[in-house]
Amino acid sequence: MNDKCILVVDDESQVRTLLRELLTREGFVVREAADGRAMWEALEDGAVALMTLDLNLAGEDGLALAREVRRRCDMPIVMISGKVDDVDRIVGLELGADDYITKPFNLREVLARIRAVLRRYRSEPAQDARADTDRRTFDGWSFHRAERRVVDPTGAVVDLTTAEFDLLAIFVERPKRVLSRDMILDLTKGAAWSPFDRSIDTQIARLRKKIETDPESPTLIKTVRGVGYVFTAEVSAG
Repeated sequence: MNDKCILVVDDESQVRTLLRELLTREGFVVREAADGRAMWEALEDGAVALMTLDLNLAGEDGLALAREVRRRCDMPIVMISGKVDDVDRIVGLELGADDYITKPFNLREVLARIRAVLRRYRSEPAQDARADTDRRTFDGWSFHRAERRVVDPTGAVVDLTTAEFDLLAIFVERPKRVLSRDMILDLTKGAAWSPFDRSIDTQIARLRKKIETDPESPTLIKTVRGVGYVFTAEVSAG
């Protein structure tokens, strides 16, 4: 992946020009797409670090495009939209967007938020690096993926069910990222969980009882109201 390449997807040429000029000045390589077809062509060429996506592409469902991009690609998405309703923002984030910016926007704010999203992605261990070591530490805890073992700050091994361990693994490998319930379902391959009976929330409540000092006021796994959950701890390898 070229960590300097940004794909700007917007059917307004003026918006594409504004973003291209801004990002180019800051040292990024910018590619542009005015519709879904051009977007897929650009993604097939590879080497894209982040994509900005207008949800109001003429004649196309931006949310459907975002869902499909998230399904196929492991890359950050910053949604840009003229829709300011909280519902639209929440739906966008639940589909896997890493940020949501409304039009009209401040160019410097767009730049700052793109950089913040890229920093979060770069800070995550690469898949190859994860294979080199299975141990993670956070807030005094030790997480051993290969051994499926979790050790608390006192050195005691904590007994987790298979579902609880897999859920914790998802969070430990994606710290400081907001994960929607749908994303968690996808990451667990939908294993016996249903988004309709809120069993994800139940599993998280059970996990909190085992790793939080105060499960009623959690500090590690926090709820992002209307969106999902975020693992707030600093996670280190080894």
